[in-house]
Amino acid sequence: MNMNISTTEKETEYVVVLSGELDVYTAPELQQVLEPIRHAGTHDVNIDLTEVGYMDSTGLGIFVGTLKDLNQHGKSLRVSGASKRILRLFEITGLRDLMYINETSEVE
Repeated sequence: MNMNISTTEKETEYVVVLSGELDVYTAPELQQVLEPIRHAGTHDVNIDLTEVGYMDSTGLGIFVGTLKDLNQHGKSLRVSGASKRILRLFEITGLRDLMYINETSEVE
């Protein structure tokens, strides 16, 4: 179970591109990358899931924590490139109503 993470800092946002599987085993890697970004609260965050084939509830938990921290700083979390399967996770948990989720990638 592998997860590759790349981050790009832009003027107003961090773009975080994930590839692989986001689950209980790989989530700590993403948590480690997002922790300083979300606590600083200086940028919006756009997470691209285009290359993520599988995600479990651990990944959802990271998104919820990130969303909470960013909202406290007036910043937003965007999720893009979610597959139908991953999009369904956001829908059944009600998270789709709490954050901006786009099925296509927004990364340039």
